[in-house]
Amino acid sequence: MRDILIIGAGKSTGVLVDYLLKKSNEHQLHLTIADKNIESAKGLSQSHSNATAIELDIFEPAQRKEHIQKADIVISMLPARFHIEVAKDCVTFGKNMVTASYVSPEMESLDKEVKAKGLVFMNEIGVDPGVDHMSAMQIIDRIRNQGGKVLLFESFTGGLVAPEDDNNLWNYKFTWNPRNVVTAGQGGAAKFIQEGKYKYIPYNRLFRRTEFLEVDGYGRFEALANRNSLKYREVYGLEDVLTLYRGTMRRVGFSKAWNMFVQLGMTDDTYELEGSEDMTYRDFVNSFLPYSPKDSVELKMRHELKIDQDDIMWLKLEELDIFNKEKKVGLKNATPAQMLQAILEDSWTLQPGEKDMIVMYHKFGYELNGDKKQIDSTMVCLGDGELQTAMAKTVGLPVAIAALKILNGEISEPGVQIPINASVYEPILKELELNGIRFRESETEYLGYNKLNL
Repeated sequence: MRDILIIGAGKSTGVLVDYLLKKSNEHQLHLTIADKNIESAKGLSQSHSNATAIELDIFEPAQRKEHIQKADIVISMLPARFHIEVAKDCVTFGKNMVTASYVSPEMESLDKEVKAKGLVFMNEIGVDPGVDHMSAMQIIDRIRNQGGKVLLFESFTGGLVAPEDDNNLWNYKFTWNPRNVVTAGQGGAAKFIQEGKYKYIPYNRLFRRTEFLEVDGYGRFEALANRNSLKYREVYGLEDVLTLYRGTMRRVGFSKAWNMFVQLGMTDDTYELEGSEDMTYRDFVNSFLPYSPKDSVELKMRHELKIDQDDIMWLKLEELDIFNKEKKVGLKNATPAQMLQAILEDSWTLQPGEKDMIVMYHKFGYELNGDKKQIDSTMVCLGDGELQTAMAKTVGLPVAIAALKILNGEISEPGVQIPINASVYEPILKELELNGIRFRESETEYLGYNKLNL
């Protein structure tokens, strides 16, 4: 039996384990599922004869090295900042490695050693990054192979609630890490290129600069820019592209409402609030509003945001119960962003039985034989409950498929890499289709040309 060491028994690991266990007899696999919480690891092992759950603290070097040394391949499902400790050991002991996370500078620095040892360190093989890379490069390479030139590439992904459980005024619930939602867009202006012109959106304007997208069968969405689209020019070989824009999808109206929190300063994560542990929801809101000896918190809030009592924006705020005098957030030395996250988790946490949804939308504008054309490619994945969420499927499945293909020698090009080569993305996308994750393409009118060049 060949041993696959899986470190981290988080939300996406269940789907990953299910896939590999179904393949375990055919491919002679044994899974060692490691987590600091042994009960989490045991839960995923399902008492399967080809799986063993172990307790593992990655900050215990001797224990970590022992298990990595015994493995045939290592899958790290840890938070991104912890991958590097595992990676260094994989280099030392000559083990291939797979992660779903962005390639960090520390990981990139191992590339020379990884290649020297003939190892495959596959990163960014989740959903975004991951499925987005593979599905985009498949069409970009197809256009190039036909002799075409890519003029426009836009790509959007959203983790949302499934339509049948979309039952609040925000049309949104947390389907992954809430902190990433609350702090999204901070740390610098969004940068992209449109019609050859560089464009920038500072954080204070980010949620008011959106565009609309239609997905057949699922209606209308809005998209807001990711922080840095420009780095993908080199990654995708699009140095001459006129338009390159990557963004996040939400239901229409979310961004305008979210902007209320941004303008008030509630998403700030750079300082701590005094006395935060004793603050009620109402106290938290009031701390961002002017003092008034006679006006209520509600009245001050409406005045500050310039909204009326019957405005949908106001109804969205009320729905969150943020003016409650009794509920305490209960976080000590918390930042505004942490406080807001705790309040939102009260309303936006998926309930048992509720399902999530991943939506991905690519636009490709290109020129072929003197004609300008456009391809729109969309993917929608619906969750199947608490363990088989859409997010878990679109992260866990590509990780599992890549790990097995590396183990079987089907993916062998060495180095610290992401899945942008046809030898990697073609077999993985084919396998994903067999598991219900497929893209639908349509030829549309090319909309990228702007004769005014604005």
